[in-house]
Amino acid sequence: MPLAFSASQQLSLPVIEPAALLPSYLDDEGRVVRALLDERQLEQLGPGRYRYNVTRVQVFQLQIQPVVELQAHHEPGRLVLQALDCQLEGLGLVDDFQLQLQSWLQARGNGLEGEASLAVQVSRPPLLRLIPAPALEATGRSVLSAILLGIRKRVSQQLIADFHDWCAGRSPESEGPD
Repeated sequence: MPLAFSASQQLSLPVIEPAALLPSYLDDEGRVVRALLDERQLEQLGPGRYRYNVTRVQVFQLQIQPVVELQAHHEPGRLVLQALDCQLEGLGLVDDFQLQLQSWLQARGNGLEGEASLAVQVSRPPLLRLIPAPALEATGRSVLSAILLGIRKRVSQQLIADFHDWCAGRSPESEGPD
């Protein structure tokens, strides 16, 4: 029986002026993705496609590293990220592993709102067969929540700092209506 666990995180972040420029900033998909995720662990595969090496995680005695292929697309004032594929390095023989990621970030009023949901379904690795499934699933939820909290922290610090850098780099002529 496969293990299944999930976590989600919502974001509501006020942004000090110039919040009116947030929709234009979110249209700069590559820049926003690099600010959201650790650029050292990110590789652009093509337009709107990325490979992200998630930080290594220790689960009991195992070290694992998910490598996720992401698709990004933007709608006016909104950036959407979703996982297309994921490989799991470090677990050895795992019969099946599925990761689902759905996330979005949107400019609203004087700030950003967003949501990210992660879900994993995986067969139990042989090394963990003696540990009860509820304990493994609770640990899995905890790991997913920690990943989402890390991304939330990057949004509230790194992304906002990058947004202000982006605003400072705009020429006065480019500040007309978008």
